[in-house]
Amino acid sequence: MEKYALQNASRHGGKAEVGAVVSKVLGDSPALRSIAKDVARASAGVVRSVNALTLQQQEQMLKEKYPEAVQEHKQEQRVGLAPLEGAVKGSFVVRLPPEPSGFMHIGHAMAGTINDVYREMYDGKLWLRFEDTNPRKVQKRYYESFRKGYTWLGIKWDYEKNVSSDVEFLYQHIQDLIEAGSAYACSCDLERMKKLRFEGTACEHRAQTVEKNISIWSEMLARKHKEGTYVIRLKGDLASLDYSLRDPNIARVIDYPHPITGEKFIVWPTYDFEVVVEDQLCTVTHVLRSSEFHVGLQELIRKMLGFPEIRVTQFSRFNFKGTPVQKRLLRPLVEEKLVEGWDDPRMPTIEGVIRRGILPGAIRQFTTEVGYTKSEHTFDWSLLFAVNRKMLDPITRRVYFVPDPVKLRVEGAPDRRVTIPFHPLEKLGERSLATDGRFFVPSGDVGKMTEGQVFRLMELYNVRLVSKAPGEDVVGHYEGEEMVQDTRKLQWVVQEDSHGVEVLEPSELYNEDGSFNKDSLKTRLGVAESAFDRLKEGDIVQFPRYGFVRVDAPSRCVLAHG
Repeated sequence: MEKYALQNASRHGGKAEVGAVVSKVLGDSPALRSIAKDVARASAGVVRSVNALTLQQQEQMLKEKYPEAVQEHKQEQRVGLAPLEGAVKGSFVVRLPPEPSGFMHIGHAMAGTINDVYREMYDGKLWLRFEDTNPRKVQKRYYESFRKGYTWLGIKWDYEKNVSSDVEFLYQHIQDLIEAGSAYACSCDLERMKKLRFEGTACEHRAQTVEKNISIWSEMLARKHKEGTYVIRLKGDLASLDYSLRDPNIARVIDYPHPITGEKFIVWPTYDFEVVVEDQLCTVTHVLRSSEFHVGLQELIRKMLGFPEIRVTQFSRFNFKGTPVQKRLLRPLVEEKLVEGWDDPRMPTIEGVIRRGILPGAIRQFTTEVGYTKSEHTFDWSLLFAVNRKMLDPITRRVYFVPDPVKLRVEGAPDRRVTIPFHPLEKLGERSLATDGRFFVPSGDVGKMTEGQVFRLMELYNVRLVSKAPGEDVVGHYEGEEMVQDTRKLQWVVQEDSHGVEVLEPSELYNEDGSFNKDSLKTRLGVAESAFDRLKEGDIVQFPRYGFVRVDAPSRCVLAHG
């Protein structure tokens, strides 16, 4: 724990993350998963001690006590999408294997991008395969979320299938294992089996004859056993330090209608079993996935079924600061109405990310730039925003917007009609604005000025501030049109040509202490020029001196980033 805490702290400016330490410990020692809460408590204590040190002290301690960790860090430096071992151009097959038990999120997007980039690199084929063998969890709207999300990202898959359509084929492989004496029917209740697996002790069912196991299996398929009565277990290694190999469940009764197959099936294979068979069926050559899956178990199943080995590349989950992707953390926010829904712009779902104004190309570029490693890492949203901003800047129109407006009356101002381009450099059109000396300007800017100070209305003329009494209109005096160096520039909107707009300003869902951030969504009221009326939902524009926004409704936007 200390080694991983020091290693994590050195990568994050001296502040280790408890979750990252726990993930590494459990990844190295799966046997500890049964006492994960104790591991988390112990890790928290170690992290507190490590974080009390200075960064220099942490690095020195890491170097002296754990020199091998320093070497590991050097080896795991991000290298982008490096060539894959064993990949052959033209004979390369990968898959996107979402479980449609929740909405697609940015982690799925980045993992999908990695698979798609390699598919292009090696002129290969890509499967979209829904791992939908738990009917209690899957819903049709989740399938559609992934289809729309991958399409939005520009990922074009060559084949698509639902694993639920192959259940009878999967049954045959389960029966093959039973007939070979490599699997058995077990009626132990969950608590007893959990205890026996922890002890590494076999239950009485492990010694049943093949004939007995086949008989029970047939009865399961014939709906003669209720849910929770029997499961089929693989004869694994009861002495293994990897608990996932201690006679795992590979098929169980789930008496619940499936959204695709209805009530046609009642026995469903587990994920780790079906994914091995499906990879063989889809002729997958390389598996690129996050590291929470059981590599050892899938390799054992593959070996017992006589399938050839597949090259597996694992990488850490893509985490973003203050925004978890785990459904168990996000679902309560929706159920307790702490967020608007799964498409709330604070949420990491693809629907939320789209509302936030993130471009699919920005996700692809960001993913290829940061690459992947096995080390747990949490990205700051600002890194993705920086990539997104560079992509948006040359293609988005500038539309005048005044946040928290106050009225300005400019005395002595001539009536003017000014033509202003929608972009200072690119040819994105222009608009003509008629001014009569009455404007809305930002109250924040006015509040920072003193009477007598000269400021400039952008692209228009200079104004001297005459008065700004509370509760009254701000009064200014026309001071000509010649540019004056170092003059404060104010955004403006003509009063008679304005459109009321509210802007949602999202930020991180969780604070550093793990509590929900009650200020994670603020609403900014303002006015925009009439050009805003011609925008439609989904359009992204820049409000100068404020930020990029995505039109969410006729009078509402979401701030992408400043």
